Amino acid sequence: MFPSRFRQLAATLQPHRDASTSIFKAKKQWPPDFSKLAPKHQLRLERRYKRRTKLKWMRPGWVKAMTLAQWGSIAVALAYGILFMDWGEEVTPIKRMRQWFWQEVEATTSLSSPSSTDSPPKVEVPASPGRR
Repeated sequence: MFPSRFRQLAATLQPHRDASTSIFKAKKQWPPDFSKLAPKHQLRLERRYKRRTKLKWMRPGWVKAMTLAQWGSIAVALAYGILFMDWGEEVTPIKRMRQWFWQEVEATTSLSSPSSTDSPPKVEVPASPGRR
């Protein structure tokens, strides 16, 4: 409550400043009258204005976040399409990939003991005859 009142009071105490009442006078009138300028000068001003607005409105953090969000949504859509979407009854490469994936998930998350085929074979190393 109080901070907003203080801001309102400060705003009423400061005089309104614009280009006509500024103590710093502009060297050139802006925006210029384009009908009085040469086409070459018009193009130069347009290019300068576009460059400055592009630099002013550049938001690297926002662009990075949107790029990550876009790639994340693409990854989620692909994962959904491959693993969960119903593609019909015919056998497709997608169906084979899905079966392989779910077999691997089942194998890693199952509580059954590992079978003897999963363990590496034991190899006995014979003792060397020359050593005692």
